[in-house]
Amino acid sequence: MTRARRAAYVALSSFGCIVFIGLCAILSGAPLLFPSLGPTAFLVFATPQAPGASPRNTVFGHLAGVLAGLTGLAATGLLTAAPDLTHPSWPRIGAAAIALGLTCAAMAALDIPHPPAGATTLIIALGLLHTVPQVIAVLVGVVLIALLAVLINKLFGVPYPWWRFLEEARSPVASRR
Repeated sequence: MTRARRAAYVALSSFGCIVFIGLCAILSGAPLLFPSLGPTAFLVFATPQAPGASPRNTVFGHLAGVLAGLTGLAATGLLTAAPDLTHPSWPRIGAAAIALGLTCAAMAALDIPHPPAGATTLIIALGLLHTVPQVIAVLVGVVLIALLAVLINKLFGVPYPWWRFLEEARSPVASRR
């Protein structure tokens, strides 16, 4: 694929995913569309064979980010606090630092690298999306983009794993570990 065709594919696929998820957000009234879906879209369409782009890493990386973000909020007593990005406080900094550290540790320990999950954990830890309905919406948005990536990449013949560990389990290299 030429560089221009690849750029067009990445742009149009990312555009289509965000429009679809945005439409679902409008229809549901839920915050399904949030900032870290942007880098996720880039990963799954620009580098579909990269470990961080796999559906498994996408879903579990963001899940780790959400859980770590909630843990950071709970540990600092901010679970029910309103977000405030304009007046940093030590508890808010602590929530963000705890959340990011836990997210990075979980992704490394579980071998599920997905860099955009670091943004998701900060979105949660900074209180931007932290209620139960909002957290569920974030996870639904992540599942939607993972499913759309599988569908779009397969539809256009772009090699993309269905679920990373299934491909690894079938490879001869995986059996030598």
